[in-house]
Amino acid sequence: MTEDDKAAEARDRRSGITLRELEVLQALVSEGTAISAARVLGISQSAASRRLSQLEDRLGMQLFMRSGGRLVPTVEALSINEQLAPVFDTLARIANHQAQPPRSHSGTLSIAAPPTIAHRFLAARIASFKKRNPDLQIAFEVLASDALLTGIAECRFDIGLTDTMVTHEGIRTEPLLDTQAVCILPAQHSLASQSVIRPQDLDGADFIALARRHSSRVVLDRAFDKEGAKPKNVIEASTNVSAMEFVRAGLGAAILNPFPLIHQMGEGIVMRPFEPAVRYTTNFLLPASRAPSSATLDFITATTESVDRVAYPVPGAEMS
Repeated sequence: MTEDDKAAEARDRRSGITLRELEVLQALVSEGTAISAARVLGISQSAASRRLSQLEDRLGMQLFMRSGGRLVPTVEALSINEQLAPVFDTLARIANHQAQPPRSHSGTLSIAAPPTIAHRFLAARIASFKKRNPDLQIAFEVLASDALLTGIAECRFDIGLTDTMVTHEGIRTEPLLDTQAVCILPAQHSLASQSVIRPQDLDGADFIALARRHSSRVVLDRAFDKEGAKPKNVIEASTNVSAMEFVRAGLGAAILNPFPLIHQMGEGIVMRPFEPAVRYTTNFLLPASRAPSSATLDFITATTESVDRVAYPVPGAEMS
């Protein structure tokens, strides 16, 4: 075996050193006997001896000499033990930090979203987050999706939330929820008895369309064109909330993302799956040019955990 081979083998042995083996070394230096070290670590004496033997084999050196029933550390063992002290101190601080309740954030957090998500989903969650972080200054902007994307890319906001498709290089996305379109109808509508609504069902029917700036508008128009269906657009709505209220007023049907309105339809409206499926992904938006703050990450976690995912329909499922 060449000197290079021997050096490589030694490196391989050292790379397998475990934290438990180093704990045994530290306990043996402190306690002086294998049985006392094992008691401190909560393991058996044979396990302590075995780990010492493994560590000596990995390091290629003897670490303890036996003298009068005690284990006397060599100079090398004492040197290693001295270097281990700050390592274990750091691990103890990390463990203690994880065991403590999360600390309240301070500083600032700027959040932005389009109107429906802002008013019908985020406002309550921002209020809850603020109560848990009283020293955190929060700025909340409600604006159109195109302005939101520009603001995030230019780092004017820490975080945004939208179901608009995002391809901007200056924006990083974190998914919150995948959903798909539903058709909402006035409760007395002739199609309310159907379990699924398809484009041909809406041919000639009074229809509330979303404004053309919505990314899903093009997808829906193509679905209707493919089937040769032409709904009668009686009104164009700029938000899902306004579309929902026009449906409640009996003006016609609408197709929209059920997030976040599924819990807020109320009386006078029925929901049915729409096929072919039109899928949406609601994403958190983050500036790509900087790392998110701890407050931003905690807000993402808290908001994600608050979502009732089982509430959202699947194709073919009947809804009331």
